[in-house]
Amino acid sequence: GCWLLGLPPGAPPWAAVRQAGLPGRAAVLVVSHMMQHTLLLLSWWVLGLGVLRGRLDPGWLIAWALLQLSFIPFRSLELWTAGVLSVCAGRLLKRRLMTGALKIEPEEIRHQGAGQLLSRILNAEALETFALTGSHVGAITLSELVLAVPILAAGAAGWVHVALLLAWVGVTAWLGRRYYLQRRTWTGARLEMTYDLVEQMVGHRTRLAQQSTGRWHAQEDRDLERYLDLSGELDRRAALMRSVIPRGWLLLSLAALAVPFVRGTATTASLAVTLGGSLFAWWAFWKMTRGLGEMAEAGVAWREVAPIFHAAGRRETVAPEAELLSAAAPAAGDEAHVVVEAHDLVFRYGERADPALAGCALTIQAGERLLLEGPSGGGKSTLGSVLSGLRIPQSGLLLLEGLDRHSLGLDGWRKRAVAAPQFQENHVLTDTFAFNLLMGREWPPRPGDLEEAEAVCRELGLGELLDRMPSGLNQMVGESGWQLSHGEKSRLYIARALLQRAELIVLDESFAALDPESLRQALGCVLRRARTLLVIAHP
Repeated sequence: GCWLLGLPPGAPPWAAVRQAGLPGRAAVLVVSHMMQHTLLLLSWWVLGLGVLRGRLDPGWLIAWALLQLSFIPFRSLELWTAGVLSVCAGRLLKRRLMTGALKIEPEEIRHQGAGQLLSRILNAEALETFALTGSHVGAITLSELVLAVPILAAGAAGWVHVALLLAWVGVTAWLGRRYYLQRRTWTGARLEMTYDLVEQMVGHRTRLAQQSTGRWHAQEDRDLERYLDLSGELDRRAALMRSVIPRGWLLLSLAALAVPFVRGTATTASLAVTLGGSLFAWWAFWKMTRGLGEMAEAGVAWREVAPIFHAAGRRETVAPEAELLSAAAPAAGDEAHVVVEAHDLVFRYGERADPALAGCALTIQAGERLLLEGPSGGGKSTLGSVLSGLRIPQSGLLLLEGLDRHSLGLDGWRKRAVAAPQFQENHVLTDTFAFNLLMGREWPPRPGDLEEAEAVCRELGLGELLDRMPSGLNQMVGESGWQLSHGEKSRLYIARALLQRAELIVLDESFAALDPESLRQALGCVLRRARTLLVIAHP
């Protein structure tokens, strides 16, 4: 076999862009586009010479036909390069956003509801669409405006025309910024309605119970009225921009051309060059106004997606005191080794002054079954997440099987220590029941994985559920699938942790929703299958 070496998705963006060869492809795109316009100008020049001389020789017609034929390969090269460039850029963007989504800390999105998270997905799709379809439009349009400068400078009005072009570019930028600000406000209102809609769909029972019938849609009516007003203003600005920018430039350029024409100081050739340059710039402005909508949408989407994009570049941090500390790894077959060793662990959430863990120390031997009890807010769940690698302590020494996090790496740590978080922090994905069981182990499953998963489920008391579901382990579950009860979800989370065969399993209030008989059955399964166990519960 062979290995394909490449940068990780979290590498610096410019390095990933260079390795993918995007700068070279972008250069080919711009050069091929410029060559098309160069050939177009040459064809104009050939025809113009014939017209000015009063006759068109067959040789000039042949030259014009050759120039037109030469246009075809450059056009094909531009379209092909634009397609490849768009696909590569979209692939890099999706990989980085996926990596960033997996690296975001839970505290950064804990305050956001399902509607806000959905809006980020919609914005990511808008940004990806721009990368696939319109990312090269801006560069091409700017190159056309740059090419119009020497054409206008060689015309009848000379540098006066160039100054007018630069001034009109400034006017375009000002109108484009006004359109962008309005688009941002309009998008915010649209996404705000998405937030409310999703939240109300999720909590519709509470709304029906606590709100009178006459007020169910009062807020929606106000939001829709505001959205309608913003949409009207956005459409007015878009219409103004699309009509004023290209047509206004054409009027200005013709007005500047009228001065040398009336004075009689311009030759026929210079007038033709000026007219051609003006039309060339007009075409660039026309395309720019059609692409500003997509560029504005991408700019608005970037404000929402940027935290996810930058999160992909985060490096794993390790407590300074523990960076190079490790004990001897346990020998193979050693059943009495220390699984977890912690000294003086300190962890605080965000900028809070009081740490959730302060000077925490413990030792867990292989094969031990521990019960951790304490009041709410005492740091039980925080300790469980630190031991399982979901959070990183700010200071202190933490070893897993004699090695620190720096030595094991994130993947190595999470293979050895697995947690089933609290019910509200765990999830059933919309997929098969088997996928939700084995997603932390390996997918697609190998021979024997499904049999083991079914055996664990039946030991946990989920056999009746499997028999009741028409497709068994292949039954779709989740929001749009088979609806699981609270207790069934809890046992699914326990099974998901057990099937990963980790050295340490942390169960955070996983038995709270079970009745006494289900608790006895599930606890027996956990005690038989877990190598080392830490159960967190309220007293």
